[in-house]
Amino acid sequence: MMKPTGGLPEPGQPGRCDAGRVLARCLPTTMALAVGGIFGVRLFSLIVAQSIPGVPKVAQIVIRIFVLLFAIIVHEVSHGLVAEKMGDPTARRMGRLTLNPVPHIDLFGSIIIPGFLIVTQSPFIIGWAKPVPVDIRRFQDPLKGFAITALAGPVSNLLQVAVFAGLFRLAAAQGWPNWIAFFAFAGAGINLFLAFFNMIPIPPLDGSRLVAAALPTNAAVAYLSIERFGFVIILGLLWLGALDPFFNAVWGILLRILG
Repeated sequence: MMKPTGGLPEPGQPGRCDAGRVLARCLPTTMALAVGGIFGVRLFSLIVAQSIPGVPKVAQIVIRIFVLLFAIIVHEVSHGLVAEKMGDPTARRMGRLTLNPVPHIDLFGSIIIPGFLIVTQSPFIIGWAKPVPVDIRRFQDPLKGFAITALAGPVSNLLQVAVFAGLFRLAAAQGWPNWIAFFAFAGAGINLFLAFFNMIPIPPLDGSRLVAAALPTNAAVAYLSIERFGFVIILGLLWLGALDPFFNAVWGILLRILG
């Protein structure tokens, strides 16, 4: 997920925008939802059921936390790197193009909430990281840059899926210790769910940025204005089970990938 710090261009004027006004209307990312947390509502219940014998429960928790944080950080850094390539150095100037987790961690969303859920042995985990700031006014083509930068996060997770899936197959073929196989399994699963979940077109998820880039400016502003309610909408859909077909489909894809 990324947090645009510039507004959408005004109709007929691709390079202009009233950043403060549009930001206040449609991009108040106060909850800074890091998609890697929400997808865990179904992911963790599935992975817990697939725990690999011989890997202590504490080790499983540590591995999942490590993989989750790494996946989210790479996702956010990818937004910033692509934005920089397209002309916006905001993320670098703010020290966000780093794998050091400290600049990315949100105290409430990255530590308190996930920690509470883990300690209480909740079957799911919810959390978020600080979104990488992106100023779309610096892009030569703001709407195109908006879409490409949004796509960078999910693509980075799919690349990680390929790496972890390869490691899982190698571990199985070579008979390596179970903790390596579990690490690879968790890595592939978390990143696959993160990538696909991010593409759901509900603001502030990355899929909404792609939809907004394809809409006329006024329609895009109206569409993104629901971002302040996005967290509630996502939780509601998860609570009602409306996203179960999605999670089941991705779970099936994961099992086919891992063979």
